[in-house]
Amino acid sequence: MTGPGVAGPRARGAEARGPEAPDVDEVRRAGPLIVTEDLGLLDDLLRLCAAAGVEPEVHHRAPERRAAWTDPPLVLVGDDAAARCRGAVRRPGILLVGRDRDDPGLWRLAVEIGAEGVLRLPDAEGLLVDRIADAAEGAGRQALTVGVVGGRGGAGASTLACGLALAAAGTGRRTLLVDGDPLGGGLDVLLGGEREEGRRWPDFAASKGRLAGGALEESLPSVRGVRVLSWGREPAPPVPPEAVRSVLAAARRRGGVVVVDLPRGTDRPTAEALAQLDLGLLVVPGELRAVAAAHRTAAVLGTAVRDLRAVVRGPYATGLDERWVADALRLPLVGELPYDPGIVADQDAGLPPGAAPRGPLGRFCAAFWERVLTPGGAA
Repeated sequence: MTGPGVAGPRARGAEARGPEAPDVDEVRRAGPLIVTEDLGLLDDLLRLCAAAGVEPEVHHRAPERRAAWTDPPLVLVGDDAAARCRGAVRRPGILLVGRDRDDPGLWRLAVEIGAEGVLRLPDAEGLLVDRIADAAEGAGRQALTVGVVGGRGGAGASTLACGLALAAAGTGRRTLLVDGDPLGGGLDVLLGGEREEGRRWPDFAASKGRLAGGALEESLPSVRGVRVLSWGREPAPPVPPEAVRSVLAAARRRGGVVVVDLPRGTDRPTAEALAQLDLGLLVVPGELRAVAAAHRTAAVLGTAVRDLRAVVRGPYATGLDERWVADALRLPLVGELPYDPGIVADQDAGLPPGAAPRGPLGRFCAAFWERVLTPGGAA
């Protein structure tokens, strides 16, 4: 062991990292303070820090400089060093880590040093990686994640998804727009950002486990204040379900708003996306055939989406209105998506749907977020 500091641990952590991870994980962030003299335990903790994409500080005992103890986002105290940490200033985010399953004194030591809990390796490795990464990213409230699905083909789901993302970004919130339909032509094209540099879905096909949310965000193209994860122009293999899970989980940890444009099918990757939605919006044109198709879609989505609601789009068949359509689908009504005659002209001029805040779509999306994002509000 090299003594207090980071030079030795950083080098050893890189060696202990294991198989090469996707480039999005290469960004290293300030990590926890590790207090231990147990070389075996230190090796384990360095490996877990590397998996979380962070670089730790390592000390033999609680550091004398107060800031070195209080500033790190997390403190991992080895069971061998707990006694040497008695008397250190109390702070949140202390975990006592050990490998002895039969030591009943660990909890007493944890209380004495103000630890929030006791983790025993190797059983708690997955949990500890998550705690390390959450602390380093300053994880707080997860992003409100809204999925948009068409009740039938051509219902306008992608148009609404783009409008919602632009309206959310207009409020100053961190906003990520995710293209969940590999056959949809690319939301980056709809937004006018197909030439923007950044990663697309195929770049994440090999992703497994936990991705760093900040690095994910910085790797994506930015269009009009919206980070966009879309598909490339070239044919590519399907993105596995575990990659979809990993990417969306990373996006949600950053907070703000995530809007996902989803296909009507329910293959395994789509099912992973549906499982992470806070709210699903089913876009339904006001015609009988569309309502019949949407009824089947709603039946499938209802088993996977915790909160599914209807957005109804005119013009309407005789005798139908937005309330009739929502009632027929037995879904809460978000509202009527207004007809926006300027969308086609805007797209010809290179403007994405909803780019005009005072246009019909822009006003609808702004009103939606005002209700949803207001404490105690409801769509």
